[in-house]
Amino acid sequence: MQLTYLLVNILGIVVYLGIALLFSNAKKSINWRSVAVVLVINLVLAWILTSFAWGRDAVKAAADGFNWLVQVAYQGINFALPNWVTTQYGGTAKSMNFVTSALLPILMIVPLFDTLTYIGVLPWIIKWVGRGLSFITGAPKFESFFAVEMMFLGNTEALAVSSLQLKQMSAKRNLTLAMMSMSCVTASIIGAYTQMVPGQYVLTAIPLNVLNALIITSILNPVKVTPEEDTIAKMGGSGTSEAAVEAGDVQANGKREPYFSFLGDSILGAGRLILIIAANVIAFVALAALIDKILALFNPWLSLEHILGIIMFPFAWLMGLDVSQAFQFAQFMGMKLVTNEFVVMGKIAGTINNLNVFPAHYQAQLTVFITSFANFSTTGMIIGAFKGLVDKEKNDLISKNVLTMLLSGILVSLMSAGIVGLFVW
Repeated sequence: MQLTYLLVNILGIVVYLGIALLFSNAKKSINWRSVAVVLVINLVLAWILTSFAWGRDAVKAAADGFNWLVQVAYQGINFALPNWVTTQYGGTAKSMNFVTSALLPILMIVPLFDTLTYIGVLPWIIKWVGRGLSFITGAPKFESFFAVEMMFLGNTEALAVSSLQLKQMSAKRNLTLAMMSMSCVTASIIGAYTQMVPGQYVLTAIPLNVLNALIITSILNPVKVTPEEDTIAKMGGSGTSEAAVEAGDVQANGKREPYFSFLGDSILGAGRLILIIAANVIAFVALAALIDKILALFNPWLSLEHILGIIMFPFAWLMGLDVSQAFQFAQFMGMKLVTNEFVVMGKIAGTINNLNVFPAHYQAQLTVFITSFANFSTTGMIIGAFKGLVDKEKNDLISKNVLTMLLSGILVSLMSAGIVGLFVW
């Protein structure tokens, strides 16, 4: 029986690639060598991270590291709000709500990652890993750079720090970056994810999403890039070197911002991020509940989950799940696309680690699928970001391809989940 499910899982990956090919806007321009190389790297990486003790230990150590950061963050939360934090972390609460457990730690983690950017550590990692990935895969330098950048920055943040590059690139390459942005995560909220779902699969999903974003976008929107075009532009303004701006040595106007001023802005930005996430979660959960109430007026069985579950069922079944698991998986997929990953994580947090409820194959694939920003609201965020960064011609092309952007995000999540599923049973 497992062999049958494995074969279906393999078929699913082929189907997902086939869907990308079907909707490609330039089939003859696809660089199949690059696609094949990245796919092989993807399979090897997933195999290592899920099948070998040292690979699992490395991922678990990274997950434990993020959890440790979150626990440190609770010390600050406990000082200000002891009745919100459980006794495990020195507080007086019997349990912690979503805001306390998942969001408030962001107030420490965002400034930490911003500080790594300020001193030049994080940009250095992004730059050289991106260039190495370009050398191996044959993908354009900046697209590879941006793919790695996506592992650390949110979509709007990654686009914002790439503003000069976006202005210099063609409209089609801008569309590629918009599509890739659908699969972003923000390093500062990975700790929140690992508090709600298995951390080892969250951290496995992140590099796989990066590689699959390169695969899917190179099929959906292949772009021929000449050597003259394949450069990384300076960031931060005329006369300011890329290295200096990336390292935080200077601002766009050529002056260095004092660290504590920078840190204060970072903390305020973290606070805004918490409010944005909380507002979106509350609003989307409430709107989904409203839609369910309206649908129930016509038929008590009707709900948003059931409708989307039916639509997404074939893709869930191709994950190598039995029919009942596939239908439930499809409902979670639809919920994530309509709301966001936090809504799904909140719903499954209490049971996802129970292998009697979520068998290992299902648990791994579901966690990987929901670990990205791919949903309807993200398309609006990306379009809004591009409107403030590029000219009308480029923005119009992106606005005309909203459905392609959404398709890209879905296919990347399906590919990552499908590939992980090959090695976890």
